[in-house]
Amino acid sequence: MPTSTLDKKITIAHVSSNFERQPLAKPFGFKGGYMKEVWQTVAGMQSASGSHSIGLGTQNVLWSDASVFASHSENGGNALMYAMTEHALQMVKGQSFTSPIALLEQMLEEVFAYGKKVTQNERLRKTFALNALVSVDNAAWLLYAFEHSLQDFDTMIPDAYRPALAHHHPKVISVPAFSYATPVSEMNALAEEGYFLMKLKLGHPGSQGEMLQKDMDKLTEIHQVIGKRKTPHTQDGHIPYYLDLNGRYETKDALLKLLDHARKIGAFDRIIVVEEPFPEENETEVGEVGVLVAADESAHTDEDTLKRIEMGYGAIALKPIAKTLSMTLKMAKVAQEKNIPCFCADLTVNPILVDWNKNVAARLAALPGFEGMGLMENNGHQNYQHWEQMMDYHPMAGAPWTQSKEGVFELTQDFYQHSGGIFKLSEHYQQLCKVT
Repeated sequence: MPTSTLDKKITIAHVSSNFERQPLAKPFGFKGGYMKEVWQTVAGMQSASGSHSIGLGTQNVLWSDASVFASHSENGGNALMYAMTEHALQMVKGQSFTSPIALLEQMLEEVFAYGKKVTQNERLRKTFALNALVSVDNAAWLLYAFEHSLQDFDTMIPDAYRPALAHHHPKVISVPAFSYATPVSEMNALAEEGYFLMKLKLGHPGSQGEMLQKDMDKLTEIHQVIGKRKTPHTQDGHIPYYLDLNGRYETKDALLKLLDHARKIGAFDRIIVVEEPFPEENETEVGEVGVLVAADESAHTDEDTLKRIEMGYGAIALKPIAKTLSMTLKMAKVAQEKNIPCFCADLTVNPILVDWNKNVAARLAALPGFEGMGLMENNGHQNYQHWEQMMDYHPMAGAPWTQSKEGVFELTQDFYQHSGGIFKLSEHYQQLCKVT
């Protein structure tokens, strides 16, 4: 359906919000810290014409701004982000919009400024504000779809952004993530189940020297166990590694030492991507380090995405479940126009948001070497204490494409027809967030 016909003004007459705390099975460590629980936020919207929607978000204070996590209690940091979500909803109450992307653009800077105020942090990262806006943005997209009688993800996406999401892959790789504290035995157990692409979160706590030594030791330990395994899903038959350094490396020299160590132990050729090696203020060129380098947290917006591409970043980790679908579409468009591949990273999100992420991952051009397959990090099943109960909250729980098999989500036409179930509102979350 041409977007030119979708110019109806939608007035947000009523809003509501709530959150639910979900404990992790064990502390999840990265960026020098450890999370113990994750807040699931719900934003409700009702239009003046009576349509209503709910949008889900998963908060991750440690990922979005580690300085906020470090300077507050875990619950305190979560409360600050939730306050920003509520502030955004109150901002848009009574407002009209024709496009969720325009609505996000209208909200973002004011919510970001409010975030700096409540966190008392003038250097707050913009990703913190985007994370706070995911549930609001998702609610706006669904309200937009319901108001226009749109019933699938493809027709919901405006024309300008469709070339970046032009594929319908039959498979999406499910990528488990392992923190620096994860025992290698757990990684080996998932490899036994058939998972074949591993995301390794390095950047151990400590000084730069201590971090580098611990990271090298961990990579050695992993490679000694996982490196011997075979898989039918890659061209060389080996399990590839996806290294996430979470912005912990302060110099290119330290990164090169890690990569030199990988060469010494025979792991270098297994590394398909290194994600976010440097702090975002570090504008080191990365085009000649010898591996594909991806931007994640440092690419807050489409403008940041272009800047990182100009610095030699050869891939972009998209996070519609962490930076909003609206911003993700803008970022994907920039990357596609520059012929830069994208994939989807996780935020340890709930099962419904996994399918929001999957809708994007399934439509992006494949990474080199993985033709015919989307790629998506998916670690909630590893980390939530009550994952199976959370799966029951999915409106299409039990659909075959909600479960990966041997490290792959098989996407039948049913998945695309129902858009992963995201247009069906979860009864559980509706009860949490009744719009009045």
